[in-house]
Amino acid sequence: MKKLGMIGGTGPESTVDYYQTIIKMFQERTGSQESLPELLIYSINMYKIFDLLQSGQEEELTEYLAAAVLSLERAGADFAVISANTPHIVFDRVQQKVNIPMISIVEATYRKAKNLRLQKIGLLGTQFTMENDFLKGPFTANGQEVFVPDEDEQQFIHGKIVGELEKGIVKEETKKAFLAISGRMIEQHQIEGLILGCTEFPMIFKPEDLDIPQLNTVEIHVDEIIKMILED
Repeated sequence: MKKLGMIGGTGPESTVDYYQTIIKMFQERTGSQESLPELLIYSINMYKIFDLLQSGQEEELTEYLAAAVLSLERAGADFAVISANTPHIVFDRVQQKVNIPMISIVEATYRKAKNLRLQKIGLLGTQFTMENDFLKGPFTANGQEVFVPDEDEQQFIHGKIVGELEKGIVKEETKKAFLAISGRMIEQHQIEGLILGCTEFPMIFKPEDLDIPQLNTVEIHVDEIIKMILED
């Protein structure tokens, strides 16, 4: 089995979700409740990531993330992941600076949407994720359409992610507002699926909340992680 190295703390709530989901899925795949994977977690500061992106310092962000992956590499990790969507803005640059392979949450999500034959897809996430093309790119390059909320809604969603979800706060009025935005996107753009492009979103969105598929990027990413761990 391969040893996972995970960049966590991006934010802490989703890091816990990743860990629990990895254990659960690993035991389901191996068929043993007494079977556990070996993994390393390097917890970094998500607020530093936001500050670097806000000030346009993508090269500094690349170096920050690459240093964390290299630490995991030195500690014995066979491969690495970043347990968040937003830092994937510089994923390709980080991969070039390290020696172990990395699994992209973006590519994994694209493959899932392709398997579901989705052509019109909604995307929610931090403002960085919704504004930039790093997550949309694989979809639009292959003829799929990706829709995001309008600018005011993007700012609202981003504020709730940073001010509430990243701190483990879940409010019913926030959930209602997110579902209302999703409903408008379904009606306006006829989206066939919704990318939960923030790894804290499973705290709010539940599968029964919408009548279209939700692409839970945590579960999608973890599925790829387990395949790699179990690979000979």
